Amino acid sequence: MSSTEDEQLADLKDWWTRNGKPLVTGGLLALVIVFGWQAFQKYQGNQSQGASMLYQQLLETTLTPDGKPDMARVADLSNKLNSEFGGTAYAQYGSLFVAKVAVDSGKLDDAARELKAVADKPANAALGEVARQRLAQVLAGQNKVDEALKLLEGDADKAFLATREELKGDLLVQLGRTDEAHAAYQKAKAALSDEAAVGGLQIKLDDLAKGDA
Repeated sequence: MSSTEDEQLADLKDWWTRNGKPLVTGGLLALVIVFGWQAFQKYQGNQSQGASMLYQQLLETTLTPDGKPDMARVADLSNKLNSEFGGTAYAQYGSLFVAKVAVDSGKLDDAARELKAVADKPANAALGEVARQRLAQVLAGQNKVDEALKLLEGDADKAFLATREELKGDLLVQLGRTDEAHAAYQKAKAALSDEAAVGGLQIKLDDLAKGDA
């Protein structure tokens, strides 16, 4: 090998030492990122599917001859949802269902605990608002009406404004604050279409009007 070829080989080795390994490492890193993302997406899909199956099984606990859920089964599936998929929307939908079962069984403390956990750290804004409104209803059932009203302070998403204001009206009626209740019912009515505004809400407004007469 000539001295020129020796020099070229040395230069190539030097270049490879400085550039080749980083290029290979970068290429491997790119592959790791691509395949890692694909694996993560698959994992997420499997997680969602697993949570969905548990949630479906939870709902199916009501498929009994008398329509009453198997409480032991409800507890078992709920625990699995929260331990394996805690914080996800499916787990929190499960908590809403468990809270409903608790209310139907007269266990308001249990229902309040389930709903508060969702309201404090909701998976999304809609779940947070639903949990908050249901928790307010449970608190009202426990004669904690002032505490329930505090949950409904602040702005609400337009989609939930009518139900929130109607619930506020109901709570204010319980406290005997009829003028404020009337204003809340009017806000609820204004947030609905003309067709939706008739019915139970209008009856409540009419009842207040009769009380003022």
